[in-house]
This record gives sequence, structure tokens and C-alpha cells, in this order.
Amino acid sequence: MFKKVLIANRGEIALRVIRACRELGLRSVAVHSTADTDALHVKFADEAVCIGPPPSRQSYLNVPMIISAAEVTGADAVHPGYGFLSENADFADVCKKCGLTWIGPPPDAMRLMGDKIRARAAMNEAGVPMLPGTSGIHDEITLLESAERIGFPVILKASAGGGGRGMKIVHEKEKLLEAWAMGRTEAQAAFGNPEMFMERYCQKPRHIEIQVVGDKHGHYTHLGERECSIQRRHQKVIEEAPSLALPDETRKKILAAAVKAIESIGYYNVGTLEFLLDTDGSFYFMEMNTRLQVEHPVTELVHGVDLVREQIRIAAGEPLSDSVMSSERKPRGHAIELRINAEDPNTFAPWPGKITALHMPGGLGVRVDTHVYAGYVVPPNYDSLLAKVIVHDVDRSAAIRRARRCLDEMVIEGPRTNIPFLRRIVNHPDFIRGDFDTGFVARMLAERASAA
Repeated sequence: MFKKVLIANRGEIALRVIRACRELGLRSVAVHSTADTDALHVKFADEAVCIGPPPSRQSYLNVPMIISAAEVTGADAVHPGYGFLSENADFADVCKKCGLTWIGPPPDAMRLMGDKIRARAAMNEAGVPMLPGTSGIHDEITLLESAERIGFPVILKASAGGGGRGMKIVHEKEKLLEAWAMGRTEAQAAFGNPEMFMERYCQKPRHIEIQVVGDKHGHYTHLGERECSIQRRHQKVIEEAPSLALPDETRKKILAAAVKAIESIGYYNVGTLEFLLDTDGSFYFMEMNTRLQVEHPVTELVHGVDLVREQIRIAAGEPLSDSVMSSERKPRGHAIELRINAEDPNTFAPWPGKITALHMPGGLGVRVDTHVYAGYVVPPNYDSLLAKVIVHDVDRSAAIRRARRCLDEMVIEGPRTNIPFLRRIVNHPDFIRGDFDTGFVARMLAERASAA
């Protein structure tokens, strides 16, 4: 086991990793921008190094400065958290070349699954169900012929993409060329790569993701599924585990497909396979996130496994823990995660500023992952996430009631937050029934606008 871990991130995930390190008896190093000098991850780490000014490219994406911080402090491992450099295979390679243990998957697997076209090919070869689609499209003739073969509606995606950027849904042939051109432009701007591919578009799917984990000794398994269909503009808002949408037989098949997928590419550490669940019960591979997910706590609460500690142990060469590999392990109860953001609850515009009063919910079955405190100034430079409130109870109905109670108990004064928006969701009849898909939030917002 290594001795000191540098966390190449900020906010609540940096704190999350620091806590896991402390529980394992490891020292931690925080890096921070000048905007985060007073951040909690800086205060709670054993050591801290300022790596640049507020803009991410000059600090949290500044690889030379992060490596220098590791060398100066004598860190021997790097945990990337999520976001920023967490899925950057080149950064993982640099860490290894500098003698630092990378707490994450193999860089080659990151590259493979980060390229959506190569990932499709690899998963197809492994026998994982795929939507009808294409490889890279480089000319208009191929574009038009592919759309005719697949059938409308289709969806255009960026090969190097994620988070919905560059994604275009096309319902008719006349709009295809324009959508392709716009998607290529957005993909080039966001990822430095204009390559696009096409898939058949599922019109009312659910978004199901599978938590997978493997070690360096050839052990592969899963930790169940998460329901991630409550999204706004392809960004998750509420996640839960398990999913009510999966019959037992479908659950067995999708979990087996996910394990087969990571075994086929020799993947180790934690990762997430994302699937679309169609209205007829069919499921299709969408993409893989080769890192820890924002929503990992719902899996931890339902399965009783510390995923960050598991990441660290795997990186140190240890086999998967008994709690992960146990054949007797079964999901327990139901967990729901609510993402609390500093944003206007109606326009969703970011709302930085000083937190003048703060009270977080508590009680049995309530976990709050946050980096904010009364007096903390939410900077305008980064993601607007303030906290993740995760509730756990005996079943989904009880968990929803606990989630409502937590939202009512929570006080954040200063910046506006999305708490009123989350209240509308957890009180909506369709959400309560579990009758929703990835278009639920858009329809709810449209209903509200038409009633205004």
C-alpha cells in the first residue's frame, strides 16, 4: 500500500477521497486554485498546494502543476475524483511515468471506452446488446445512406463526446445535414474532435447504469444498477438504486452483460456501464464512464460497500474485498440521491455567492456529501454542485418520504438553489409511481410553463 495520496480535484469529491484515505491510514494532499484557498478539502487534507489561478485550465487541468505538487509533497499515488482529469488517459500515463500510482483503470481501457465508436465496436464484439448504428461518418453520402438504413428518428453523437454536447436528434431527412454540421462544430469546440456517429433514437427510454468493479487479479463483478432517468438536458438530477423498471430476468441479463463487458477488455478498478432501457424491455449499451460516478453513494448505501476505499485497495494491487465478492451480498432497501445546485430554480442559471446561513438535514438514513459551510463563497468558476443528499430506507416509498423531509429541513441562504425544483419532482405523481423516462423533467417543465 502506498503512503500518501494526492487528490487531483476539488469540492465534495475531494473531501470524499480525503475521508477514505484517513480511514485507511493514508496521508492526503489537496491541490487547489486561488479561488479555493478557503475550501474544506484544503483545510481537511494533511497537506495542501496551490496550483494556479481560478480558471480550470490554469489549475485543476494543469497537469505539470499537479505533478509538481505530487513531487514536492512526496505523494506516491493520485486519485482523480470525477470530472476534470478523471477520464484523461494521457494524465494517467504521465502519473505512471512519474512513478505515481494511478487510482483508476488502465489508460488503454480509458482510451478505448472514451472513444464512443471504438467502444461500440468492442462491446459489439463482446456480445453486449447495441442499438443499430454506424462507425464514424465523414461524408454526406454515408450520412444519408446510414440514416435511411437505420430509420428515423436517429441520433447523432460525438465520438469523443459526453454530457450531451454535440448530440443531435433528427426526426426527418430534411434536417439531417444541418444537424450533422452543427454537431460537428460543437464536437470540435468541446472535444477537439469533430467526428460523429449515428444510432437509432430511442424515444422514451430509461437510463440505467451498472456499477462494475474489477481487480488486477482477474476478478470482475457488479454492484447492481442505478436508475438515472431524471435528467435535465442530459444532466442527471436525481438518482436511485435499485431501479423499479427492471424485471428480475432483465436485471440478470443486464448485470451479466456489464460484467462480460469489463472482462472482455481487462478492465480493473471501478467503472459504470450506461444502458438505455427501451419501452419493450430491450436494453442497449450507451457508453462507459471509466471513473467514479457522482451518484456512487446510492450504490454504497444499498450494497454496504465503500467504493473509494475499494478503488484505493485495487490500485495498490489488493484483490476485491470479501464484501464485494460475497455471493451472499444482496441489495438492501432503497436509496435516492438529490443533487443540490447553486442555481435559479426556474431558469437554472448558476448563482454563485456567499452562503449566509446553512443547515443540512440529518437523522437516520440520511447522508450529506458537501464541501460548503456558512460563510463559504460559492465561486463562479466551477460546477454549481453544493451538496448531495442521499437517503436510504426500507423501500422506495419510504425513501421518497425521507427525501421530502430532507428538502424541507434544508436551509441554504445567500445563493439561490434548485431545492424548489427538486421538491416539484419528488412530489410529482408520475415520479412517485415510478412512471417516467429520460423526458420526464422536460415534460414537467412544459406542464408548469403552460399552466403559468
